[in-house]
Amino acid sequence: MSHETQVILDRVVLVKVEANIYGARKKLKKEDLVLADGSKLPPEDLASLGSKRLLDPDQLTVFNRLKKEAERICLRVGTRFLGGFAVPVESASSITAELERIALDFAAAKTEFIAGYDAAVTDWVVRHPEFAGIIEQAVDSVEFVSTRLSFDFLVVSVGLPDSLPPADVARLESKIGSLSEQMFHEIAVDANLLVEQSLLGKEQVTRNALRPIRRMRDKLDGLGFLDHRVAPVVSTIDDLLARIPTKGAIEGSILQEILATAMLLSDPDKTRRHGEGLLEAQPPVVDDEVIEHAETEPPTVATTVIAETVSDSHDFSDLFDGIFDDEIEPESVSEDWALEVLMDKNQTKLVTDSDADESNSSEHSAEPATVTAGDDEEADESDQDYWF
Repeated sequence: MSHETQVILDRVVLVKVEANIYGARKKLKKEDLVLADGSKLPPEDLASLGSKRLLDPDQLTVFNRLKKEAERICLRVGTRFLGGFAVPVESASSITAELERIALDFAAAKTEFIAGYDAAVTDWVVRHPEFAGIIEQAVDSVEFVSTRLSFDFLVVSVGLPDSLPPADVARLESKIGSLSEQMFHEIAVDANLLVEQSLLGKEQVTRNALRPIRRMRDKLDGLGFLDHRVAPVVSTIDDLLARIPTKGAIEGSILQEILATAMLLSDPDKTRRHGEGLLEAQPPVVDDEVIEHAETEPPTVATTVIAETVSDSHDFSDLFDGIFDDEIEPESVSEDWALEVLMDKNQTKLVTDSDADESNSSEHSAEPATVTAGDDEEADESDQDYWF
């Protein structure tokens, strides 16, 4: 296994959610049907019968809701992986606490459902008296139903044995490589919902529209180690959020910028291209270096050392660099509108920052400088609920 893959596995845990929900359905049999004289069913190789409900499906709604809530909790900061969710290690404790709460709610709902199971079946028969026979003959016992309702979860670390065939190692590394793609896909789904449900055609929106943006930002921030292009995208969102008024409705140019950001995030390819473009546009980072000289050779000229840019860094953030760099076909100006808006905004910010740095440098150019070369590396940390 490569070092980069191992580093990623060290930074995530796998959360498996196991929610079993009683279906309250049985296969519909031929004898359950009353056919008119001369009519017949098609043969089984042509068509198959469906199923019949044994009680009101609304009785099971609470269990399905809790299962989906558990999945949303994991997806707030994690991404789907190996049938579960890859979650940053630092978020594991908070996820576990919320899943414990859901487990308690599920158990309480199960107790209530089992207590009223017989009454629910009877009510269903009363509502469909003409089919009472086919319902009653298929009803399951309370004991059986109890075994079909359960909720549990498991948090584990993912690793490989020391000795494993190269093919198996390559298979896992392929799964690891798909984490970044899955993360961008999930962000795109959320962003598209935000655009369709809350932004398109609106002249102004409430501050509730910012909640999905913040959730997407936090998820990208927490999983930024999966792809080096994530960090500049997070910075773009941070810059946008910092300029939004703290009170009142959101409208005008800032609303258009929110729409542009959401449209950008709704396209995984454009999001990656945007991050790549921002990385290439970043100026070199200048750090200070303490230079030691021999006593017999006094320093005469201050030396400036240029540190690595983010794109040249040899840490694990470039693990999947290029994995999604497929050939891009020309697109119309309207299709790239969101990307251009945000790139123009970022270029303006870079020029402003660069001018400020030059001005500051000229003011202190006569002072002797102590220059230190270093490599600062900081790991990023990170609700996918209904929108409002």
